[in-house]
Amino acid sequence: MKRTDIEIDGGRFPLYSLNTLIIGSGAAGLAAAVELHRQGQNDIAIVTEDWDGGTSANAGSDKQTYYKLSLAPGAADSPLDMARDLTRGGSMHGDIALIEAVYSLPAFYGLVRMGVPFPHDRFGAYVGYKTDHDPRQRATSAGPLTSRFMFDALAGEVKARGIAVMDRTPVVGLLTEKTGRTARTLGAIGLDTRDEARTSPAFILFNAANIILATGGPAGMYRSSVYPERQTGSHGLAFEAGAEGHNLTESQFGIGSVKFRWNLSGSYQQAVPRYFSTSSDGSEEREFLNEFFPDMGHLATAIFLKGYQWPFDPRKIGGCGSSLIDVLVHHETSVLGRRVFIDYTRNPAAGGKLKEFKLSLLSSEARSYLGRCGALLPTPLARLKKMNEPALDLFKRHGIDLSAEPLEIAVGSQHNNGGLKGNIWWETTIQGLFAAGEVMGTHGVYRPGGTALNAGQAGALRAAMFIARRSGGPPPDQTQFLEAAAGQIRSKCEWAEKALLSGRNGSTLREEALDEIRSRMTDCGSIVRSPDRVRAEIPQAWRLYRRLQDGLAAASVAELASAFKCLDLCLTHCLYLEAIGEYLDKGGRSRGSFLVLDPSGRKPCAGLDDAWRFKLARETDFVSRHIQEVRLEARGRVRKSWVEPRPIPRDSGWFETIWNDFRTDRIIRKEDGHDV
Repeated sequence: MKRTDIEIDGGRFPLYSLNTLIIGSGAAGLAAAVELHRQGQNDIAIVTEDWDGGTSANAGSDKQTYYKLSLAPGAADSPLDMARDLTRGGSMHGDIALIEAVYSLPAFYGLVRMGVPFPHDRFGAYVGYKTDHDPRQRATSAGPLTSRFMFDALAGEVKARGIAVMDRTPVVGLLTEKTGRTARTLGAIGLDTRDEARTSPAFILFNAANIILATGGPAGMYRSSVYPERQTGSHGLAFEAGAEGHNLTESQFGIGSVKFRWNLSGSYQQAVPRYFSTSSDGSEEREFLNEFFPDMGHLATAIFLKGYQWPFDPRKIGGCGSSLIDVLVHHETSVLGRRVFIDYTRNPAAGGKLKEFKLSLLSSEARSYLGRCGALLPTPLARLKKMNEPALDLFKRHGIDLSAEPLEIAVGSQHNNGGLKGNIWWETTIQGLFAAGEVMGTHGVYRPGGTALNAGQAGALRAAMFIARRSGGPPPDQTQFLEAAAGQIRSKCEWAEKALLSGRNGSTLREEALDEIRSRMTDCGSIVRSPDRVRAEIPQAWRLYRRLQDGLAAASVAELASAFKCLDLCLTHCLYLEAIGEYLDKGGRSRGSFLVLDPSGRKPCAGLDDAWRFKLARETDFVSRHIQEVRLEARGRVRKSWVEPRPIPRDSGWFETIWNDFRTDRIIRKEDGHDV
């Protein structure tokens, strides 16, 4: 990486020229950097706004899962079988699924070699277990902190290899050059926030032949979220540059804790804790679930099944299913304005027509599972401690003693299955701009639990391979860079200077805007979606974006960084709402992790009013047979299109032909685009 200083309109800026800039410091971004370096590309750097602030370093669940090909002795599996299971959920490209299946083992063993403590038996077999939407016991886990172990191992490798890292430097703009209808990356604009009190912009320019965007999911858009608070996302950077998104409608929502954000899946629910709600001040305690379940057996079993079936799924509402609990928690919090808690010190309480809790009332599946775990014990706390004591200890380390206090919960955003559109090398629709991890939306509607960690690692390996073999040269010289990028740089500088020269503290408008964004996405883009409400809110979202473009102010560099982030989140939520609105206009119904209100449908349960009626999506629906793509074009126009999912490649090829292509370096082809 070479540094020079350049001048634009009298201002001087540091300019770093390099082959590849990795934006983001989660497990996917670090894996891309390590793999690039391993393949001989040393002219790279990582730039990040918060080195260990993202989802990889700070999120998890009771037993955070990594999904891969089965490695258990006697388990019949193949990449084709895994690809079929990945695409079975709908709206996923088959070639991407096959790649994620094939690369699941190289990525997994790479993490093992770096020290991630995935368990194996005394014969060296990495046995697995079944997770949601998984028929093959492909899942494995290093415990509640699997992704943290991945982050630590990869971060150690980055340090050992001497890869350059620029921390506290959020990227606020991507630079591109257009030739006809083709756009190519030029670099990026970063903001140095190390001196937070500084009152003039401290921009850093990057002239890069390639960029890998690895900034995670759009967590900052939601009021209720299990993402760590320091994770916000930066999809707006890519949308502003003209990159296409796809499957933006498809997010996962699930029950999580509020005080300390954490996924409450697996044993947290299989312990069968007591649910109750209170008024906002903590009074008027009520066993609200009792009003909607016919008997204690159905209620207790539904709570247990939340562990198997954690993300909200409208298909699992009927018949007192596990996802009815998500609906009722959402109704209690978002509609009635009450607070909801789970209590591990007591079993679900009797009340109304519900009798006293007994383990014998659980379904045979639930009793059998608890029996195999040795957890047929008298209290939720005892059951949780027996099944997964580290899950209990985790909360204690964060100042929450589940043996002495209830845990406040909400239904929150967990993961985005959609994101940026990419080809088989994880290159976006902008040449030279790659994406890895959650920002790259490779998943479809449903996915087996744990595929996100695998997809991030597989995508990082693919992007690094392509760059190292086909785009490993230096960026344009400084003169060419300035000729192409000066106008975009000038525009960002002028906006920043306007915000700073206003002389006003901009926190009030930012806080109001973020509250509006999060309220709108929680009300319209979360687990419950009303077509009429979405259509009404889309123009309001764009109105807010225009207001922020003109009215955001900042009194320091720290506030300027927050202003850029607010604008990014606002643009992101505009595109997501446009995608949701298009899905609904095409007749889209309830699927994935959201419920579409429909007055001609059925109610989730008898106790809810008619406003909650919904219909499930069908395989024959247009939206079920296509993938939605969106792109921000000139003058704020949003182009929406639908494509059929590409099939899983079936021709494995003749070995001698593949060997010859491999030896003569014809495997990695620059012409591989988005319609291979």
